[in-house]
Amino acid sequence: MALIHTPENFENSPIPDFNLLATDLKHYSLNNFKNNNPLLIMFICNHCPYVKAIEDRLIQLGHDLKNEDINVVAICSNDEMNYPDDSFEKLKSRSEEKKYPFIYLHDKDQTVAKSFGAVCTPDFFLYDKNLKLKYRGRLDDSWKDESLVTKRELYTAAMDLKNTNEISFKQTPSMGCSLKWIKND
Repeated sequence: MALIHTPENFENSPIPDFNLLATDLKHYSLNNFKNNNPLLIMFICNHCPYVKAIEDRLIQLGHDLKNEDINVVAICSNDEMNYPDDSFEKLKSRSEEKKYPFIYLHDKDQTVAKSFGAVCTPDFFLYDKNLKLKYRGRLDDSWKDESLVTKRELYTAAMDLKNTNEISFKQTPSMGCSLKWIKND
């Protein structure tokens, strides 16, 4: 498990388009999520200990943002051959078991992860209503222990963007396992 931090100097990048199969067996593109509010794209997976540690908080975040009419989309881009817990069937099973309140997409060929510049799980991309990237930081201030969370940074950033289109605090990079890239020998 290689620890990776998200890069800085990303602000105002446009959102890449995508068209992927979701665990509900429907295909979704960017157009399905445009609603003149912020949009959160999360690169997550099933096997990463960083994602597992925050999974319940991601579910809560999904519910909280849904109540604010902010769309949340999760994408798994990991190499499913070498990481079978991240296969489409396992993603589908996990999303059903945990009742994810967000669409969970499968980026089988990893083109979407590459177009976003995703580097780790979790990797959060929060876009403003104009679909310009404004936040690429962490979920909160205690990835490992939910009881120590004092700041829900990603939620606050989403609310800031919805209400003022500006983020009111300095972002701290997210960290997690490196994306598991397909090795083409």
